[in-house]
Amino acid sequence: MQNRAESPAVSLDHGRRPEPQFPPGIAYIDGDYVPISQARISILDWGFLRSDATYDVVHVWRSRFFRLDRHLDRFFSSVAKLRMSLPVDRAALTEILRQCVRRSGLTDAYVEMICTRGNSPTFSRDPRDAANRLICFAIPFGWIADDAQRQRGLSIAISSVVRLPPSSVDPTVKNYHWLDLVRALYEAYDRGAENVVLVDQKGEITEGPGFNIFAVADGTVVTPPGGVLLGITRQSVLDICSELGIAARTGALMAVDLPSADEVFITSTAGGVMPVTRIDDRAVGSGRVGPITARIHDRYWAHHDDPDWSTPV
Repeated sequence: MQNRAESPAVSLDHGRRPEPQFPPGIAYIDGDYVPISQARISILDWGFLRSDATYDVVHVWRSRFFRLDRHLDRFFSSVAKLRMSLPVDRAALTEILRQCVRRSGLTDAYVEMICTRGNSPTFSRDPRDAANRLICFAIPFGWIADDAQRQRGLSIAISSVVRLPPSSVDPTVKNYHWLDLVRALYEAYDRGAENVVLVDQKGEITEGPGFNIFAVADGTVVTPPGGVLLGITRQSVLDICSELGIAARTGALMAVDLPSADEVFITSTAGGVMPVTRIDDRAVGSGRVGPITARIHDRYWAHHDDPDWSTPV
């Protein structure tokens, strides 16, 4: 019997992609502190497979956490609403966040805390079988808007994409259900805009990818009342308006009316108070950063040294 020819060796290297690059920083996962580049989760974690997770982000500016207690309040509330549990109490979580920042050596940082559903040892479809997981990390402070955009004001679009309704996904629980937001972002980019805000089924303005939105009309500051994340920076702006004697309220903002506002700005932990000067390629007000936006912006950053608003790392 004739010997079969030996099969050629099969290479499993189908063209390796370059190694991913990571920002500097430190992560806490499964009880250990590791460099960001070494942080790993299981591919069976429901946070990865199903976006079954909640999170919160607090920033550190000049080595001080800004409104940390407010972020912790919201995080613990979100965890409870999703019927998950954390392996640590509030004091221990605070120390973990501090250690992430201290070990990173950062003075200005973006600090995230995450609770995922985790995974079941048997790959059960029952969420009650999953062991919930806590992950925290600190990386350099990140901005929604770059330097030039913050100086001149952002150009945004009002998307035709409808925001996920609160009856389906509770927007007061900070979550990773971002596909509507990402779809809207691409629509905005295709229209030449830099960012985007979404509407609800009634045509009312809701929020954008990681930010709340405000309009100023006749001296009054207005932000949507519901169907949005109740942002910590959003509340900070309402508090600042009270301090400065600026009229402010929550109320419906119709998509058809937003471009006619005197001023528009967005708010986020990732950047604070950021002006919007163009909507759907149309100038907002004078087309420049408005005086009320500027006053709120300046007071917001002044509070970062205020011990009533910030705590040392």
